[in-house]
Amino acid sequence: MLESRIIEIDGTFLGTVILEADRQTRRFYATHDSVRAFHNHTLKGHDDVALQVARLYRRAHADARMTARAK
Repeated sequence: MLESRIIEIDGTFLGTVILEADRQTRRFYATHDSVRAFHNHTLKGHDDVALQVARLYRRAHADARMTARAK
């Protein structure tokens, strides 16, 4: 690991984007259950995974609120 960047949305730590040895590839290490689908996901762009992870987290968070209200 050469460098890493924390992904945090609305105060919740979701995981880390890790720069691989080739200095081109970034890998997402998921720590929050709502974004496990992206664990070990690799990409070449810089912010693509952060945007995708944020979208997935916010969707899961909204779904949980809707479910809680329905009860």
